Amino acid sequence: MTGVPLAEELLLLAYDDETGKSTMPRISLDLGMAAAVLIELALAERIAYADGTLTAVDATPTGEPVTDDVLARIAADPPHSPSNWVQRLRHGLRDSILGELRDQGVVREVEETELGFIHVHRYPALDPSVKADTHQRLVSALTGAAPDERTAALATLVVVLRMESTLGATDEAAERARRRLSEIASGAGFTGEVSLADSVVRPSVGLVVAALGRAVEAALGPRS
Repeated sequence: MTGVPLAEELLLLAYDDETGKSTMPRISLDLGMAAAVLIELALAERIAYADGTLTAVDATPTGEPVTDDVLARIAADPPHSPSNWVQRLRHGLRDSILGELRDQGVVREVEETELGFIHVHRYPALDPSVKADTHQRLVSALTGAAPDERTAALATLVVVLRMESTLGATDEAAERARRRLSEIASGAGFTGEVSLADSVVRPSVGLVVAALGRAVEAALGPRS
């Protein structure tokens, strides 16, 4: 694997650099973490989508601890649907990924007590350049630059999880961002509106992203 894992990129987008707190509902982000790790495995050609299920096609570790833990679980289990996997995996992934980012020096962990007895953890940024690079790739895609396979997958997760505001867009700008992100997902074949043969991504990746996008959208319910 090369570059920053998708789950780490998604998590950094969702956390405020200064306060170190998530700007998203917990359930949305946890589902997104699970989908991002599964997409990472598809990008690495470790899992595939067929007959309504996700299965391991290569159990060779990628070298990324959180991703490899999930790969080992998939390889050891019978096939399950994308919806089943995102629900199975979403618990605990956030803490594991935050721990990786802390150990890498990207964020620092701050433990505090609220109301005298509630323990909370914040993760302010130590190295904002990682998030800045992710943000810039998405902004470039929003302004018309053709995204690569990884960026197209990340853009799809952002729109599925309703994270347009994490890109600094509000009101009408957020709606324009949502439309552009949806166009990217469509152009990559992730929505079924464009043939995977004409997509900028490998068909094997497109199938996984499309299936996971549907699973997360179903779990979150209609967009308000």
